[in-house]
Amino acid sequence: MAAIIGNDILDIGSGRNGGNAPSNSLTATGVYGTPTAFGMPCVDDPAAFCSANFASVCGGGDEGQELKFAKGTTTLAFKFNGGIIVSVDSRSTMGAYVASGTVKKVIEINPFLLGTMAGGAADCSFWERNLGQQCRMYELRNRRRISVAAASKLLANTMNSYKGYGLSMGTMITGWDETGPQLYYVDNDGTRLHGKMFSVGSGSTYAYGVLDTYYREDLTVEEAIDLGKRAIYHATHRDAMSGGINNLYHVTKEGWVKIHAIDVNDLHYMYKEEKENAMKTD
Repeated sequence: MAAIIGNDILDIGSGRNGGNAPSNSLTATGVYGTPTAFGMPCVDDPAAFCSANFASVCGGGDEGQELKFAKGTTTLAFKFNGGIIVSVDSRSTMGAYVASGTVKKVIEINPFLLGTMAGGAADCSFWERNLGQQCRMYELRNRRRISVAAASKLLANTMNSYKGYGLSMGTMITGWDETGPQLYYVDNDGTRLHGKMFSVGSGSTYAYGVLDTYYREDLTVEEAIDLGKRAIYHATHRDAMSGGINNLYHVTKEGWVKIHAIDVNDLHYMYKEEKENAMKTD
């Protein structure tokens, strides 16, 4: 029989759970309108089971395992003098199988805060929406908007409490607060990094190549937008796990604005023509 957990989702994986059902646990037959309990896997130690069977695919951590995460994506974000650019692809894959070409990998947490998805789609989608709830509760309690640093810390704390449970997340939390534009990287190990430029996913090495070549802090808005979509295009061209639609956002003092959603196939022919014209000129 599956173990039943209390009605506080943050108790899962924390010392408060203690491995046994608390006295105020809710059963699956809860009253309508009241959250029901989660059923845990039918194993003695769910954390140990997930750690043994869902190790990271980085390096050789999953060698010999029958269950492996097969994932791939390209997401990036960078700060410049005109704000922050967030650019992502939209392909969802399961190994060689393309499950979807229209996944929305930018989570709109609030009008001033964005999150990106890389890793397990369900993990990223659920926990970033959970972060949105925490941010809204902070606003209601404190009567002011949460900072990007605090929001990223909330997500990092949640990930740290689930460390070793088999989550797969590599996210960026970015936005504009009282201190200006801010960008953080948070992953499923609870790692939290502050920086000016990040790219996450299987195509990130290709994206970093373009970003490192053309990035400047004094980019104009038009140049920054072009850099964002160019980096995603080259990543999707070389990485089979990335593709679909390039969704690009620009974050400013007034909040985020979605700039475009362009098929990377259209970008391929656009850049091909640009390259041919440049060769003719030379």
